[in-house]
Amino acid sequence: MFAERYKRRIAAQRQAGLYRSPPEISKRDGKYLDIGGHRVLNFASNDYLGLGCSETLKKKVANNFQKFNASSSSSRLVSGNYSAISQAEKEYAKHFGYDEALFFPSGYQANIGILSTFFEKGDTIICDKHVHASTVEGMTLSGAGFKGYNHNSMSHLKKRLEANGQDQMAVLTESLFSMDGDLLDTGAFDKVKKEYKFLCIVDEAHAFGVLGDKGCGMAGNVADIALGTFGKALGLFGAFVLLPEGFKEYLFNFASPLIYTTALPEAHASAAVDLLEIISERDDLRAHLKQVSQHMKKGLSREGFQVTGDAHILAVRIGEEHKSMAVARGLLDRGIFILPARFPTVPIRKAILRVSMTAMHTDKDVADFIRTLSEVLDQIE
Repeated sequence: MFAERYKRRIAAQRQAGLYRSPPEISKRDGKYLDIGGHRVLNFASNDYLGLGCSETLKKKVANNFQKFNASSSSSRLVSGNYSAISQAEKEYAKHFGYDEALFFPSGYQANIGILSTFFEKGDTIICDKHVHASTVEGMTLSGAGFKGYNHNSMSHLKKRLEANGQDQMAVLTESLFSMDGDLLDTGAFDKVKKEYKFLCIVDEAHAFGVLGDKGCGMAGNVADIALGTFGKALGLFGAFVLLPEGFKEYLFNFASPLIYTTALPEAHASAAVDLLEIISERDDLRAHLKQVSQHMKKGLSREGFQVTGDAHILAVRIGEEHKSMAVARGLLDRGIFILPARFPTVPIRKAILRVSMTAMHTDKDVADFIRTLSEVLDQIE
């Protein structure tokens, strides 16, 4: 009975152009992947600074795992609260300008953890309609009421706030949106926050390490709580939440996703501290990433593509789901790997090619991508 249901749903996914079957990758070599014995140029990685495959970071991580045990072997609330982890969290809070920090095994788990814990039935949350799926999941688990405002629209946010009429409100947004690639207008957002005095949570997962002074993000002046991940520009794994004083204590006592999971190992915490020094010193990588990303956007626009994005994430509009899959397959056949983002990641019939730029890409890579994309679309259309 269950198996038949699953088969029907998989068949419906295929028919709708929403079926997901990621290719198996045998090897990663910098900006290249080995897929099916073919070397392909990767435009689908969140390793924005190239640290995830850097020899320097690999050696530091290896040294830390030689120094410490391979696992914490316990929840943080039992016997996994190691001093190396606590000290690393203090370093992250200080570096990014917050009172406290707390590490989580993943960004998804962090979002679920903070939202399901800090909010409850009777609370009101207002969120940008394009926030991450984990944010929606966390709000749902909290039991709080939540409403979306039009993407990056401060005027619609104000209407939502005025209609709510409660003293305690929270607003959730992102600093760099993971699919649209556009930035939060922090100046305009700050004006709204000062007027309505809400608690603000900003997901900076795609900004930390790349944007802002020394990669410290874009929303430090407006975010009461900020979420970051190690698995993107920082080149590691796991996540961290930056908090006001006293909020960490609350999570330790009430956050099920923290209480009932094995803590990240000490070696990870030590490597995370090493990362702070690395990202602070790599303005060169950030400058190159900015340049090559702008080059890609301008080049795509010149060729007539509908492209959005303010930084290193660009979205090329395709529309129909089956077409986006066909374009991605055509690119892969010609040596380029890219994500065709489809519903529910983006709205139905508004599929995109999510172009993820890294500091490893060159102007030649940009030219090759644009030329190949044009060739593929000419064949399909």
